[in-house]
Amino acid sequence: MSGCPYFEKRHLLFKNKPPKTEEVEDASQAGVNKASKGGIIYGDYLHLDKVLSAQVLQSEVKGNKIHDEHLFIVTHQAYELWFKQILFELDSVRNIFISEHVRDERNMLKVNNRIHRIVRIFRLLVEQFAVLETMTALDFFDFRDYLAPASGFQSLQFRILENKIGVLDNLRVPYNRRHYRDNFKGQDSETLLATEQEPTLLKLVEEWLERTPGLEADGFNFWERLEINIFKGLNQEKEKIEKMADSQDKEEVMAELVNQKEVFTSLFDEKRHDHLFSKGERRLSYKGLQGALMIYFYREEPRFQVPFQLLNSLMDIDTLMTKWRYNHVCMVHRMIGSKAGTGGSSGYHYLRSTVSDRYKVFVDLFNLATFLVPRHWVPKLNPNIHKFLYMAERNDSSYFSSEDSD
Repeated sequence: MSGCPYFEKRHLLFKNKPPKTEEVEDASQAGVNKASKGGIIYGDYLHLDKVLSAQVLQSEVKGNKIHDEHLFIVTHQAYELWFKQILFELDSVRNIFISEHVRDERNMLKVNNRIHRIVRIFRLLVEQFAVLETMTALDFFDFRDYLAPASGFQSLQFRILENKIGVLDNLRVPYNRRHYRDNFKGQDSETLLATEQEPTLLKLVEEWLERTPGLEADGFNFWERLEINIFKGLNQEKEKIEKMADSQDKEEVMAELVNQKEVFTSLFDEKRHDHLFSKGERRLSYKGLQGALMIYFYREEPRFQVPFQLLNSLMDIDTLMTKWRYNHVCMVHRMIGSKAGTGGSSGYHYLRSTVSDRYKVFVDLFNLATFLVPRHWVPKLNPNIHKFLYMAERNDSSYFSSEDSD
């Protein structure tokens, strides 16, 4: 009987196998349990005794425990904790601007990182609605009456957040025909009033944009050069269209060109800008808008790459706050239909009115795309002449490390 070549030589595979020795020590079990020696432990560090005992179900207090009220409470407490972190990051960024540490451009990386962290948190908050929506309208109805007159509008931290970012007071939708602050009493009302008087992120970014290198009239003079190039380009386009044979296409192209010219005429008209600013249709100063557009056009230049990322992140914040409001509107509509809110508002109808550009802070940054032009219309930069491309505004004691940043 012919044997299998493998099994015939199987003994050779183990011929040189070393004899069994004592078990090698498991590296995963190496180390010393430091907690056994005393000191602060996980639960104490996080004060979990307070955090995990803060879920008091009103339905249970009233003797009729409703299961889904626990989810409702935990979800909203999580929102408030994240609002606290957002405010913590936002205050640190505002302080960098207020103290003028931002003049040293090395600090812009810190600003960008913290703003980006706010963006990531808001993404999480938008997604968190999916957890709350596992509760049905009937599940919510079972315990809704226990909430009144509590309402999400009473979230002090969210109102503070709106103020510190830069939501304009005169553009807020009234709450039951009353000023939003009238719904807060005592210290809460005073806190809101104080935050209304602080420099907003919008205002601080505006002042930073006004210092954009290259705007100086006695330097590169970006704004004047851009105006000359754009209207020169528009006139050249008009000449091309006039040479076209008469047709409907020619009329449409010419009409579009006229519209473009009106848009750019408005852009370079400071009085027109001031009028739109007074109506709240523009939020940045005239010079701030110039700085933003310059960063937008020269975003590929090394000195403008980080500022461009910051402008994008600011738009992300606006976008995500709008999505958060919209998701809230949809959830409320799904849960209570057209009923009044637990706090006495019109509920869904009130919330729906807040999903608009009235609450967009950095709306001017979104509108920059309106003013895009062909690349060859953008004034050319020469690194050999325009030194601001690689020379920082300041590089001295205004820079601070992470150790003394707060």
